[in-house]
Amino acid sequence: QVQLVESGGDLVQPGGSLRLSCSASGLSVSTYRMGWYRQAPGKERESVAFIVGAGGTTTYVDSVKGRFIISRDIAKNTVYLQMDSLKPEDTAVYICNARELRWNPMNYWGQGTQVTVSS
Repeated sequence: QVQLVESGGDLVQPGGSLRLSCSASGLSVSTYRMGWYRQAPGKERESVAFIVGAGGTTTYVDSVKGRFIISRDIAKNTVYLQMDSLKPEDTAVYICNARELRWNPMNYWGQGTQVTVSS
């Protein structure tokens, strides 16, 4: 049974930092495309960052480039999202995703963790 459990969300002031964690069980983070999405109230879910492949290739949505870093610890089977220089518009529920690397892939989702950026 696949489980993705996020943690690390909090209330933080603008300009602050947070590190989110996504602990996976039932799959290996090294063989799936792992990613972070976010959803703000009244808005559609958007992709934030992905990490995939043996070399850990990363991609980011333009709005977080230079501020967020996605990484993984294969031994701990955990994916992280380091978020720096946070802005109020980063406020959202952040959701971990695992997607199989094959045609017609399965997608797995965590329950989400709330990040609020406010003074």
